[in-house]
Amino acid sequence: MGMSASAVAPPRPAERARRLRVLHCFDTFEVGGTEMNAVRTIERLDQSRYDVRALCLTRKGPLVDRVLAAGVPVREFRIGSLASARMVQQGFALARWLRAEQIDVVHAHDVYTNIFAVPWARLAGVPLVIASRRWWTETNRSSHVWLNRWSYRCAHRVLANSASVGRLVAEEGVADTRIDVVPNFVDDEAFAEPHAQWVEQMRSTLGLVAGEPVLGIVANLHTIKDHASLLRAVALLVPRFPTLKLVLVGDGVERGALESLTDTLSLRDHVRFAGRLAHQPSPHWLFDISVLCSRGEGFPNSLVEAMAAGRPIVATRVGGVPDVVLDGTTGLLVSPADPAQLAASIQSLLEDRDLRERFARAGQERARELFFVDRVMNQVDELYRRARGPELTRHR
Repeated sequence: MGMSASAVAPPRPAERARRLRVLHCFDTFEVGGTEMNAVRTIERLDQSRYDVRALCLTRKGPLVDRVLAAGVPVREFRIGSLASARMVQQGFALARWLRAEQIDVVHAHDVYTNIFAVPWARLAGVPLVIASRRWWTETNRSSHVWLNRWSYRCAHRVLANSASVGRLVAEEGVADTRIDVVPNFVDDEAFAEPHAQWVEQMRSTLGLVAGEPVLGIVANLHTIKDHASLLRAVALLVPRFPTLKLVLVGDGVERGALESLTDTLSLRDHVRFAGRLAHQPSPHWLFDISVLCSRGEGFPNSLVEAMAAGRPIVATRVGGVPDVVLDGTTGLLVSPADPAQLAASIQSLLEDRDLRERFARAGQERARELFFVDRVMNQVDELYRRARGPELTRHR
């Protein structure tokens, strides 16, 4: 995607000297791909050059502790309904605060901060206002879809986390020149093989036996992730691989239904519900094959982490997944909601160690080349620096 520019008054020397004031906007601090990427970005911004703040619509979720630990203050703006008088009152309060704090960049990360923060930031005259599209499937509330698309028109820039998502934004009427594609990233820790003691302890906790094949998925237990298709695929594989184990890392509203399906399919001895685990070391190091069977994805963090850990992948060909996984090179892509095809691809990898190792090597190389932290943070720096100089979009 391209960039456009127009002349505005160059900053005075004193303005250049002070740190750029950047506000990152969160819907919540619950654990999810969007939130994790935003927090990790905050943690890696150079605080000698950036004065970083955070805004949230509700101060709940474990990730708020990481933001505070990074020395970043958090301000909450509870808005209630998008159609409420409180939302308008909070909008005026936000605009006043942005002007008083002389915020240079407002970076909204999710749908409701797009809708709330972006228009009020423009009204406040913030030099650079960024909306984000980090998801594939829209909300089923048409009014929210319309308001979110309107926020794209209010923003100076729209950040997409994959080329596929960027094309969606363009199809919604945003000029290519206003779209920036900045993927999620992994750092050195993602490539570092964990200590054998950690692996042994985790395998013991999960009831995994050496020599038995292990599949794993790292994803919230939500309908869109379609764990049900993976369970049905495992049921097809067990007769051929009687010691096969599946580890589900993550939690969510679908856990009860998935546990019931596990019992219905007689898979209780083969499936481990691990709940949420720490991201470092990555749970992918415990798996022989990493799987993601979503019905929609903007940019799958889990798959980049799997490639960094040198794990071959089987994933569904949806959304931004093909921007991450090269079919036949770093993994195998299958149609969504097709347990038989999913099982066949997993079987082909279980039966071919050389292919698994080839995919693993290629995946690590691709993760380091395209998704390593230094490369991606340079893109973020370049985007934020536009608030300094004479280059902003004509949309301003």
